Amino acid sequence: MINSIKILLAEDEPSLGQIIKESLETRNFEVDLCINGQIALEHYHSNTPDILVLDVMMPLKDGFTVAKEIRQSNSQIPIIFLTAKSQVKDVVHGFNIGGNDYLKKPFSMEELIVRIEALLQRNTDTNTLIQIGAYTFDNTKQILFHDDTSVTLTHRESDLLYHLFQSKNKVLERGYILNKLWGNDDFFNARSMDVFISKLRKKLKKDPKIKILNIRGVGYKLII
Repeated sequence: MINSIKILLAEDEPSLGQIIKESLETRNFEVDLCINGQIALEHYHSNTPDILVLDVMMPLKDGFTVAKEIRQSNSQIPIIFLTAKSQVKDVVHGFNIGGNDYLKKPFSMEELIVRIEALLQRNTDTNTLIQIGAYTFDNTKQILFHDDTSVTLTHRESDLLYHLFQSKNKVLERGYILNKLWGNDDFFNARSMDVFISKLRKKLKKDPKIKILNIRGVGYKLII
């Protein structure tokens, strides 16, 4: 891992925040630890980090609010949420406002490091315009174009559509994509993925030839 990678970590529990900070620093990351969302937002504007790791429940500004404000001016910086919340609607909300990933507490440091490195690698990949039926998909900017109209996708919608396209007209196995994008294939994450599949279907409905089929017990298939 490159030594100059800067992580902005927002965690209001002092002992946990220090443990995460020290563990990341042993991997040669530079870590700026903030004890609440307001301080995190101020440090973001003054320190230009490469990735954000935000606790959801924080005083002054919660992690969702911080991410939403940052996404107004920066659509590219990777954001990971740390959350004790277990409701699908909470996780979906986090993705909808611009989160790239989340970890449910408690989590292992190795898992957090793997998620960070995966997002940093994905953020440096070169992406091109992709033709999906009557749509043009800009995976870098997360935009779907159709004729003279466009719709902006969330990070999670964009990632999911990209992988569906990579396996177009073939079955994308449910367990594979859950482990790759959500981190594991438990029931909770499976429900979350179903929500995003429904959202993609609605955003692709202007081309009736495009279908995302549910192959029961196996996965999904993008038909173009």
